[in-house]
Amino acid sequence: MLTRRTPISVAEAQARMQAVPLKTATEVVPIEEANHRILAADVKASYAYPHFRRAGMDGYAIRAADDHDFPKAFKVLGEIQAGATWEQPLASGEAVRIMTGAYVPDDAAKVIRIEKTRAVDGDPHRVKIITGESKTNITETGTDVKQGETILARNQEINPGGLAVLRAFGIKKVTVYQQPRIAIIATGTELLNSTDPIAPGKIYNSNGIMLKNLVEETGGVVDFTTQLPDDAATIERVLKQQMANHEIVITDGGVSVGDFDYIGDSARQADQLLFNKIKQRPGSVTTAFVQDNTLVMALSGNPGACFTGFYLYMEPLIRRYQHQKTRLQHVRAILAAPYNKTNGFDRYLRCRYEIKDGHYLVYPNGINRSGSLANLQTTTCLALIPHSTTPMQVGTETDAWLLPFK
Repeated sequence: MLTRRTPISVAEAQARMQAVPLKTATEVVPIEEANHRILAADVKASYAYPHFRRAGMDGYAIRAADDHDFPKAFKVLGEIQAGATWEQPLASGEAVRIMTGAYVPDDAAKVIRIEKTRAVDGDPHRVKIITGESKTNITETGTDVKQGETILARNQEINPGGLAVLRAFGIKKVTVYQQPRIAIIATGTELLNSTDPIAPGKIYNSNGIMLKNLVEETGGVVDFTTQLPDDAATIERVLKQQMANHEIVITDGGVSVGDFDYIGDSARQADQLLFNKIKQRPGSVTTAFVQDNTLVMALSGNPGACFTGFYLYMEPLIRRYQHQKTRLQHVRAILAAPYNKTNGFDRYLRCRYEIKDGHYLVYPNGINRSGSLANLQTTTCLALIPHSTTPMQVGTETDAWLLPFK
């Protein structure tokens, strides 16, 4: 059914998405499952790090009172390996052999590296220190972190280095924000299953695998995916089921103005229609609405438009669920190669970028039609081509958004 729509700007559409209230929650997870999760609470050190004095290299530990008048011989009391401790006090003229990372006795003031020592007549209990050290070669207790200090702050993404920090302090679990649960519904009688042979008039569901991985890279959890034929009753039933069980439902296809664009019908009947037409190319039919407190993001079935729409509207929303800002980096860039098409709406052009002499240069990346997908692998940014009746000239400065995943 042909329905008149009132287009709004990209900025207004993004503002309406930003205004959607989100119900965020936290959960406690083992650190083995915490990589790339977002901390919801500060993590503090339960003890100092290191929590004992450590040797910075292999050598011999000596007292401060003996740190002079080299070369001279010392009696070697024993050896301290990494993981061992030492309780015997050091007396005048005595030293203890020590390994890198090992516990340094309280009365030792310096570790003389082994390269500055010599054996005395092959006696393992005697050593000659040839020259002294300008540094102690000892890492003191609490050098890195004092007890009670924040070792990882809330609202930051845990990475493998952060996991090492948590493990070093014996932390087994952390409190993180829950990831939004997202359902993905592709619509279109033309869609084939991955096991089907190619056939005239049919296409494979390329958007499905793309959207699932875009969601997961952004921090969401996809626990339902399906593809449905253009049947109004089926689409309505599945959409209702998934809205009841997810924070977000993403659909692709069925949002234009054709006779079988049933997602558009659902949007018009929703509790809150955010928008159903945007002044942009590709993807002017991109639609968003709220039904039963669930946000439905209806993206175009055209791969290029679907890809662009995800980054403009879904990526910031999924990030916001975990108190994070968008990863798209907004820069000013120069159009470095011709793009001759004119546009009635602003175009978000799929491009590649490079940095030269301190400037960002953007290059149109192959065929940029809405339904084209060959350039999705190599697109590294979106560049704005403002609506105009004349082509944008090479060398013109414009806005660009560097994509977080390449």
